[in-house]
Amino acid sequence: MESLAAFLTKAGPIGMTIVASSVIALFIIIERCWAFRQLRFKDALLPDRLRKRAVEGDYTQAVAMVHEQRHPLAVALAAVLARLDGSQHPSRGALEKTIAHVAAREVRQLERFLPTLFLISSVTPLLGLFGTVTGMIKAFQAIQHLGGKVNASVLAGGIWEAMLTTALGLGVAIPAMVVHNYLQGKVHEIVAEIKEESGMLLDDLEEAGRLETGGKPALVHELKVSHQEAG
Repeated sequence: MESLAAFLTKAGPIGMTIVASSVIALFIIIERCWAFRQLRFKDALLPDRLRKRAVEGDYTQAVAMVHEQRHPLAVALAAVLARLDGSQHPSRGALEKTIAHVAAREVRQLERFLPTLFLISSVTPLLGLFGTVTGMIKAFQAIQHLGGKVNASVLAGGIWEAMLTTALGLGVAIPAMVVHNYLQGKVHEIVAEIKEESGMLLDDLEEAGRLETGGKPALVHELKVSHQEAG
């Protein structure tokens, strides 16, 4: 603990800021990994069984099958089934809007804290570089005050202490970026699954004559994942 305290003391306030950011990133990673772990279907064949029930018109039983599921796909399909149960031959377009709205809300929940994790992975290397630059400035100021009479060991000591913040920044940013991209990839997979499964459900319902006939507006294909697509 004493060596750790000495290490952080050498890194200075910028290094402490990076360490604090690493703690926040760690909590986000643990919370998000746990949240994604809870999204697994208890029954891998549930979507197929669900479509079969819906095509047969047994909407109540179908809703009951997904009632305790926390997966965003189950939530979206449950909203569709609930609307089917309370309406006679709804239009495909109306159901697609329902899917899009529910899926967008679920995606926002999936991406919770991910922008913060991305920010940490982007800012900590810059903080590390800033700490190194300020540390080098202080080191060379000390050399100037001594009239330039400094041996190599003193100069090297000042430089490596200044570079501690860069090492800290990269040590935090690299794993944060890797985990962020991994989790964001999981979100993309779930969005693709919602598009595919909901499209298959609506196709089956339409073929079974349980939807109003008419044009097919683009399904949840407008649904986007926010991952830096805005910038």
